[in-house]
Amino acid sequence: MKVTYKPLPEKVQEGYGISRWASAKEINQSLKELTDKNIYSIPADKYKEICETYYDVQCAGSKAITAEAKKYIPGGVQHNLAFNKPFPMCMVKAEGAYLTDIDGNQYIDFLQAGGPTILGSNYPDVQEEAIKLIKECGPVTGLFHEAELLIAKEINKHMPNVEMFRMLGSGTESVMAAIRIARCQTKNKRIIKIGGAYHGWSDQMVYGLKVPGTRQFLESHGIPNNIFSVIDEVRPNDLNMLEDYLKYNKRMRGGTAAVIVEPVGPESGTRPVDFDYNHKALELAHKYGALFIFDEVVTGFRVGLGGAQGFFNVKPDLTIFGKIVAGGYPAAGGVGGKREYVSLLAAGVAGGAKKAYCGGTLAANPLSAMAGYVAIKKIAETNACVKAGLAGDRLTDGLVKLIEKHNLPYVAYNQGSIVHLECTGAMSYDFSSKSLLTLLKVLKKQDMIMVRKVAMEHMGAAYMANGIVTLAGSRLYTSMADTDEVIDDALNRFDTVFGMVEERTEAMDKQVAKYKMNKYNGVNEKKYKKAEKKLAKIEASEAKASAKN
Repeated sequence: MKVTYKPLPEKVQEGYGISRWASAKEINQSLKELTDKNIYSIPADKYKEICETYYDVQCAGSKAITAEAKKYIPGGVQHNLAFNKPFPMCMVKAEGAYLTDIDGNQYIDFLQAGGPTILGSNYPDVQEEAIKLIKECGPVTGLFHEAELLIAKEINKHMPNVEMFRMLGSGTESVMAAIRIARCQTKNKRIIKIGGAYHGWSDQMVYGLKVPGTRQFLESHGIPNNIFSVIDEVRPNDLNMLEDYLKYNKRMRGGTAAVIVEPVGPESGTRPVDFDYNHKALELAHKYGALFIFDEVVTGFRVGLGGAQGFFNVKPDLTIFGKIVAGGYPAAGGVGGKREYVSLLAAGVAGGAKKAYCGGTLAANPLSAMAGYVAIKKIAETNACVKAGLAGDRLTDGLVKLIEKHNLPYVAYNQGSIVHLECTGAMSYDFSSKSLLTLLKVLKKQDMIMVRKVAMEHMGAAYMANGIVTLAGSRLYTSMADTDEVIDDALNRFDTVFGMVEERTEAMDKQVAKYKMNKYNGVNEKKYKKAEKKLAKIEASEAKASAKN
């Protein structure tokens, strides 16, 4: 693994949490090399031992309650991030850098609820204001509350380009609203997104999700194909492909309404971009009459108070907010940007002018608005973005040393407090192309991707059994609560897990057959038998080859 960084000390001085910028080319090359290699993961016998000695014994409470939950909740959990191997963990306390489960086990929390708690979980000052508001006002009134104005002004203070702000209930809703604004403003329909990017789960955005180039063929079940007729997907960090689509849309399809990006790269920087990518992408969008949308759900108030737009010195037309904007409390979302665009979301019955309709019973409720306002104030007072970013640097540098120590092909890098640890390369494929023929590659490698995904989940289980909570075993968010002592403790635990890892030398088609047998066992007998037959054929072929030798 080779990753070099360009130091950015001036950004830290300005209060931003990213002190260096990694070479996107080197990271992408390292990720490609990772997917070309065998899987390095927790071996089956060790995973079985972890399940039997830790999860079954020390996490019996979580096992029991989540087993019962499966009777009433699809999959046993209400949140995608909570679906972990071998079973979901039931947490009862979140405080600072730690989580505690129902059995009393404590964990270093690098999930941080998926990113909204840069101050650390359940930050006391925000909690106190939330309790005060609940007692005095109640969490929701359905009418205006002063906190709505306070948070809008506070955001504008740190992000001057966000001249107006409409608070909504989630990032997903906010993306939907921003797209409507863009279509109203430009009178065009087409939206260009970057392959692999996550912009919520609305019908039109579940396209090219997680893995670039997969279009509607990976996660888009239950969505009519015609929904995607006005959505385009381009390769991450590829300005030429972006311009090709913008140009073609302008000449042949009436134009593009908006280009929407995650500023540090798709999937919170899992697919990194060059430092100047956003500048150039904005220029291209405007050149062809499209609005430029920054999805700052993750980066807003994490990269810095000025967001990624301040860090990159880019002025997007629209900005999507989520996570930290509600201070770690529910109903976190919003759209901000230039007055002429965001005013299209004006509340009330439409008059003569067309407006982009949006709403939500709990949107901008007093509790969420006040928690967000207080959190942003506290982030400014405590320099939380810089502290969290330096913790991310320390964690990443330590992981790189451990990867070298254990001679593993893993890839670790960070954008400040957003830390990436790619162990199996499950989501590191890229099938981006203008041709539909590449979908044959997607279909061919889909099972291989799932085998790598299961291996990634086993790594996540091993981390948790050693007291570390991650996001799907591959991403870690640091917060202000992560002191040097917390980070060093975590690295010792990672050292233990990495010491268990072994290379899987078994042929991939054999691993796929075993994966399918496990997947369909007790669910689909026909497919199970087919996988069983495939495995038997592979093993017979191996035995024959061995006999010859």
